[in-house]
Amino acid sequence: MTDPCLICMKPINDGLTWQGLLNLEKKKTLCADCSKRFVRADIIEEGPVLDRVHSLYAYDDAMRDWLHQYKFLQDVALADVFADELKKALGGKDIIVPIPMHPERAVERTFSHVETLLDRAKRPYRQLLEKTTVSVMGEKSRQERLQMEPLFRLADTATIEPVTYLLVDDIYTTGTTLRQAAELLKEAGAERVEAVTLIRSIQN
Repeated sequence: MTDPCLICMKPINDGLTWQGLLNLEKKKTLCADCSKRFVRADIIEEGPVLDRVHSLYAYDDAMRDWLHQYKFLQDVALADVFADELKKALGGKDIIVPIPMHPERAVERTFSHVETLLDRAKRPYRQLLEKTTVSVMGEKSRQERLQMEPLFRLADTATIEPVTYLLVDDIYTTGTTLRQAAELLKEAGAERVEAVTLIRSIQN
């Protein structure tokens, strides 16, 4: 019996292979049709505060539907869809720091969407930051974002070394969230701060 596609729930029918029969073939999470809906963007930007950010996918209709179902409808299994791609993008050297949720938001959502992505990608991470506000950046104007109080503080147990840190978030929109996190880490002693996001939303 084949497993269903995590998006459309139809059976994944790719035909029998020797690798599959011997359990050597990696388990697929999407059918061929749903896989084609997601298009890699691989947008890379560099800057003085956030040294480098790599966003894997564009924020199109398919990704909007996935994000809504995963993040807001709490379909945690969808974290498996991009686990392999995220693992490759993260590499294996830097200290990974997930962008945290505010405790009130975590209770509302019932799970940490960024940490769950990292768990499914099987990459260890350090919880060095704490969110100080429940505000959602995407709902604010540019002027409102500039006037906001700092979004993060260092966790009480955080020790920052003069090395490279790799921030991880689900979506990059204005960059304010990642830049504030990067600035805080650098002020505390980080030598370099990079980031990987699953999605990049291009604002007009």
